[in-house]
Amino acid sequence: MSKLTHFDASGQAHMVDVGGKSETRRVAVASGSIRMQPETLSTIATGNAKKGDVLGIARIAAIQGSKRTSDLIPLCHPIPLTKVGVEFSIDHSQNTVHCQVTAETVGRTGMEMEALTAASVALLTIYDMCKAMDRGMVISEIRLLEKLGGKSGHWQAGE
Repeated sequence: MSKLTHFDASGQAHMVDVGGKSETRRVAVASGSIRMQPETLSTIATGNAKKGDVLGIARIAAIQGSKRTSDLIPLCHPIPLTKVGVEFSIDHSQNTVHCQVTAETVGRTGMEMEALTAASVALLTIYDMCKAMDRGMVISEIRLLEKLGGKSGHWQAGE
């Protein structure tokens, strides 16, 4: 693992200088899950939540979250996104909604934080929309699955 890049030689936090980096296509894939009561999952799956289409709204929230990453994470660069894809899968056996986000750009720095933020915001939105039914929902396993592009090249999470 390389040294921490967000600190200068005297230990002060700073934004990394990416001015000398080449612009390349950069992609990051992140995921996370939210576990809930079976009745809550059924309500989401059938689209009968009082607040509306839970997964549709969570998808929009994820995209919005990816756009606002640099506003939320202090040392992140604002990045022009070229694509944000959000997919949900419902696992009835585990009473869980899984979310996977793919964020892309052509730029000088990676998309990991945008993908992770988007997945987090999607899951928080599901919680918000369903909390009246189930305050015990558990958000978990938010993680980076893959990144492509830049000097460090391709990285993929192990199982």
